[in-house]
Amino acid sequence: MSGMNKDGISPSEALRSAEEAMAWITGLTAFGIRPGLDRIKQLMESFNHPERRLKFIHVAGTNGKGSVCAYLTSVLRQSGYDVGTFTSPYLTSYSNRLQYNGQDIGDEDLVRLANRLKPAVEEMARTEWGSPTMFEVTTALALLYYGTVAFPDFVVWETGLGGRLDVTNIVTPIVSVITNVGHDHMDVLGPTLVDIAKEKAGIIKSGVPVVSAVSQREVIDVVRESAKARKATLYLLGDEFSYEKSAIAENEQKFSFQGPFRALQSLTVTMNGAHQITNAATAVMALEVLRQYYALIVDDEDLAAGLKNTAWPGRLEMVSHDPRILIDGAHNPEGMEALSHALRDIYKFDQLNVMMAMMPNKNHEHSLRHILPMVDTLVITEPDFHKKMNAADLADVAEKLRSELGRPRNVIVEPDWRRALELLKEASASSKAEQPLNVITGTLYLIADVRSWVLHGTKSEKGW
Repeated sequence: MSGMNKDGISPSEALRSAEEAMAWITGLTAFGIRPGLDRIKQLMESFNHPERRLKFIHVAGTNGKGSVCAYLTSVLRQSGYDVGTFTSPYLTSYSNRLQYNGQDIGDEDLVRLANRLKPAVEEMARTEWGSPTMFEVTTALALLYYGTVAFPDFVVWETGLGGRLDVTNIVTPIVSVITNVGHDHMDVLGPTLVDIAKEKAGIIKSGVPVVSAVSQREVIDVVRESAKARKATLYLLGDEFSYEKSAIAENEQKFSFQGPFRALQSLTVTMNGAHQITNAATAVMALEVLRQYYALIVDDEDLAAGLKNTAWPGRLEMVSHDPRILIDGAHNPEGMEALSHALRDIYKFDQLNVMMAMMPNKNHEHSLRHILPMVDTLVITEPDFHKKMNAADLADVAEKLRSELGRPRNVIVEPDWRRALELLKEASASSKAEQPLNVITGTLYLIADVRSWVLHGTKSEKGW
């Protein structure tokens, strides 16, 4: 093996920069989404199972996963713990997905770990297993990073898609969290809420406590049965724990928490939308479980400060004040319903202009029904991503609803999202309204680009 480095790579094949490493990983997108744990298990076997050295908090659900992960990370860090946070998709750059104590993975670590993985990935590609996908390699990279480089006290671990066959399910966590179940990824997870719930409940492990905020009766039944079959104690919102809202304003919501071990008064979150109180209460219950079972030390002051300081980009985030531009990644019916409630409850406006783009595999008519009755001008565009819904097709759905609902007043179709953004601003500037509000929503691939463009004047990186 002369001329090879210690990872078995010849210098000519080695990835030399973070850009090259990301290009190699994101290039694996061509292999698509292939649910199943076989390839990730093989990869981890070849690296002596780094995941077995780590304490995971595994978070699944249709909406709210990222926010729950953000609350957990913030409180644990406030309490003095070192925390790894693995989330998807990202909003600005690939390395956002692999964080340690709030910092993205460093370029040096990214390159070194990608070079460790590359020979194993290429060797597997030559077998009957076929090449690992981009998400599988990213998950493997995260496990190597946390298990051989960073060694956090806890890893907040978000599923990619579903749960049962999602590659993140290779881990055995110390607590599992299922935020909710709604209509999303139905092409992969199944056509009904019960089908989707069964996939999400696949993260429940034998004897590992489960915290959940699922609300539909048939979904609760699935989660209860899965927990019972695996002798896992279930803490369900509305049964084992609950919360009460006490005050709601823009950028400040107060609530109290009641759990099986104790009650907590006057907690505050600064993320907007009633659903964020649900997400925060779910995170608090997971932390309470860890206090009870694993002697986690979280002082009340640190819990309160950690919740209050939590921010999660792209969720009801005001990225511009003149004109007012609010972005929210509401990419499915439940997300759009939460957005419409927040617009009614929190924000003041006398004209609402909305720009949106969607991916093709969503329940669009169901989503649009929640928001179109409020909209004056609707600008339909496309994300800069290979799997996108054509603006014209989404416009057809909107026009059909418009004849039924009488709204929106105007529909503009502009596939180029940058031009669409200018048209949105023009609609706002040309109106006689005193308080116009511009909302950009839909797929996170659009949200990522718009956010980077408005705040930094650049596009986001692409990929999953």
